[in-house]
Parts: sequence; structure tokens; C-alpha cells
Amino acid sequence: MTAVSDATDTILRLRAEVCALHEQLTRYQLVVWTAGNVSARVPGQDLLVIKPSGVSYDDLTPANMVVCDLQGRVVEGEHAPSSDTEAQAYVYREMPHVGGVVHTHSTYATAWAARGEAVPCVLTMGADEFGGEIPVGPFAIIGDDSIGRGIVDTLRDSRSPAVLMRNHGVFTIGPTAKAAVKAAVMCEDVARTVHISRQLGEPLAIDQQHVDALFDRYQNVYGQR
Repeated sequence: MTAVSDATDTILRLRAEVCALHEQLTRYQLVVWTAGNVSARVPGQDLLVIKPSGVSYDDLTPANMVVCDLQGRVVEGEHAPSSDTEAQAYVYREMPHVGGVVHTHSTYATAWAARGEAVPCVLTMGADEFGGEIPVGPFAIIGDDSIGRGIVDTLRDSRSPAVLMRNHGVFTIGPTAKAAVKAAVMCEDVARTVHISRQLGEPLAIDQQHVDALFDRYQNVYGQR
């Protein structure tokens, strides 16, 4: 029995979940045309579920999500997977705690990436979600695991679930695909607000002790438990 058949019910659920989460990328205007993607790790299996390459968001269905192994090879699906598959597979291989990866070219965050500049931690939302600045990763060519290496190298020792890959766009990680989508939404919101703030003057940094306290509260106390 193959790994896919062992995990059939889980994969069916993740196909539906990953498909639905792409609607959030368009809802929050984080993507245009067919750019961007969401993927999810299949728990207990060396597999991931990801968006097909070049398919319109309007045409996405659970059935056309693609199942790949953690080398980026298709194991189930009739479509070619996202061009980011090898990069995201590398993230899953190297960061076992990651359950979801998202890629966007959201306007404001990508503008920071084009400058190769981290988004400073000058908002309580930035401290809450990212635990500090939103870091910049290296320039890397699309199509193999080079981007994945840059993501891992940048985020391995960072509290941030988001990285601005230079000249490219945003990648976010999370324990689930939904959490990674949330991080992408929050990344764009913080990047936009800090950009506007800089048009008015120099934003005020938050003391590290307050950043740490805000991050701890948001991660461990805030919301329903």
C-alpha cells in the first residue's frame, strides 16, 4: 500500500482546505492573475498538497490540487504543480514543524523586498505576529530549491513566520496552511502601514523588552484557548 493510499482521507481534506485558502489570497488582494500559492504538509507522510501551476484562481477545485513528495515530484494529480514546489518541499524537509507554506507578491511587502529592506518593528502588530522585523532573504532563481534554501536560512533562527525574498516576494510559514495564510495577510498589512508611516516621518522603534512581551502575549495568551 502506498503512502498516498494510506493517507487518502487526510489528503481529500487537505485538497479541500488548500483550495479554499486560495480564496483568502484573492480576498485580501495578495495575488494577481495566477501568481502565488498555498501548500500544506500531509501529516505523518512525506507529502504535500499544492496549487497547480498557471491555473486561474476561479478554476481551482479540490480535485485539481496536486500531491507531491518532499522532493517536489508529483505522486497524485493531473496537473503540473506550482513552480514553487521544489522550494516549498525543501522547507518541509528542513523545518519539520512547518505544516503550511504560502507565497504571494502582495504589493507593499514586495516593494520592501524590491529594496532588499526588512520591515522594521514599529507597530504592536509587528511585534505580535512577527516578534520583531520582517526579515529579507537572498535573491534566488525560481524553479529549483534555491528559494527554499533562502527561506530556511533566513527563518531558521527567526521568530518571524514571513520572509521577504529579495526582488521577488513574500513567503510565509506556519504550523498549518491557515496559519501561513494569516501570516501573509498580516505581513502585507504591516508592510503597508509602515510604508505610509515613513511618508510622514521616521517611525518610532519599539523597545526590545516590549517586543518580547507583546510577542509572548499574542502567541500564548491572546484569543480563545
